[in-house]
Amino acid sequence: MTSYIPTIGLEIHAELKTRTKMFCDCRNDPGEKKPNANICPVCLAHPGTLPVINKEAVRNILRVGVAIGGQLADWSEFDRKSYFYPDIPKGYQISQYKHPLVSGGILRGVEVTRVHLEEDTARSLHEREGETLLDFNRAGVPLMELVTEPVIHDTETAVGFAKELQLLLRALAAGDANLEKGEMRVEANISIAEEGKMGTKVEVKNLNSFRTVERAINFEVKRQTEVLRSGGEVVQETRGWDDSKGETFSQRLKESSHDYRYFPDPDLPKLHISEIPEFSEKTLRNSLPELPSKKRERYEKEIGLSSEYSDILTSNTMLGEIFDLSEKNFEDKKTKKLLANYIISDVQGVFAANPGLALTATVVGESVSSAVKLIEEGKLSSRGAKDALSLSLLSGETVESVAKREGFIQESNPEALREIVKDIIKSNPTVVLNFKSGKVSVIQFMVGQAIKATKGAGNPTILKAIFEEEIGKTK
Repeated sequence: MTSYIPTIGLEIHAELKTRTKMFCDCRNDPGEKKPNANICPVCLAHPGTLPVINKEAVRNILRVGVAIGGQLADWSEFDRKSYFYPDIPKGYQISQYKHPLVSGGILRGVEVTRVHLEEDTARSLHEREGETLLDFNRAGVPLMELVTEPVIHDTETAVGFAKELQLLLRALAAGDANLEKGEMRVEANISIAEEGKMGTKVEVKNLNSFRTVERAINFEVKRQTEVLRSGGEVVQETRGWDDSKGETFSQRLKESSHDYRYFPDPDLPKLHISEIPEFSEKTLRNSLPELPSKKRERYEKEIGLSSEYSDILTSNTMLGEIFDLSEKNFEDKKTKKLLANYIISDVQGVFAANPGLALTATVVGESVSSAVKLIEEGKLSSRGAKDALSLSLLSGETVESVAKREGFIQESNPEALREIVKDIIKSNPTVVLNFKSGKVSVIQFMVGQAIKATKGAGNPTILKAIFEEEIGKTK
């Protein structure tokens, strides 16, 4: 049976966070609930209106370019991409064609072709049968388009790239990139062919979750494989995704670039990037925060966290900030790993169970640091620290005050624990005999019984030493 290799290229659009829209002074707030609240004659393409380039949007794209190691354009321009949809009032979209702001670059091992800037369209609403309403709040919002090379050959890499781009945009504060809100939209160009041959590209548009990207690519590879194996030919087309059916469907034959009749926009000036001091590569590079890839590297190489933990702390901005604030309080790598464990398991658990909980990273960092310090000092057991930390986050009290009130502070006085140990030894003669015969692991059972008897307050290290001492006295 013929074996086919999938080839995937991604086109990803992401709305940029700027105060105003791309070519006018209207507020950039695509989440505005009232229809057509943030519009002006430029948004609606009234005759005689002239667009003005949003400088901050250009800067955002250039910073993305520097972050991925792309080549910044020395000279760039905007083009008119002509096509008629009701949600494009001008009859064309202002975009970039031959001269994008960024060329090349690599992100998570995937080569990038280009990153350019354009304007978003209006939103079509189909609330009543037979009617289409238009909301122009989103029209003209700055939109980044990033195109990868067709070098992806599996779904995991494609989804991983999209997730990494989302993290990068958030780290740069260039965009929130929430797929469920339409702030980031993924399109996948998919073809299959025998090794060494070229396949026919099919574009699947507007995939609005990472899970959808995965399902759509897998379905399309399977569909194209079945077409070829049955003797048919794959048609170059644009397809949509039906989430309820879990399959793609044909929308239209795929356009070529000449169908859009690109030509330079005569109303917008050419951009001479090198003549703008704040757009120099050095200035842009100095403005970058720690990038997700560098953060992972720091977590794994400098601190010794697992790749799983480093991924969680990198992808969850709040948890990562909590860790970064609190790990500075400790020198030992083992302690820092313990800290990461408490943040990922316990702190994240408290937030998940209490979605309305509003706490700053600083406050949480102080609480989790306190819990770990109390463990190091022998004042709290692991279980006691977990319980005290959770109650502290919910009540606003310090971890230590909660621990004292709830009786979590460990009892470390040997004489106070000795009577409990003697009672447990007397109640478990068989376990004692097993220990004496060489089964030393059974002592953990007795330590557990003692901790239970002290309601979690017994120090396990001291209890173990007392058990060994008292058992040695028995005949």
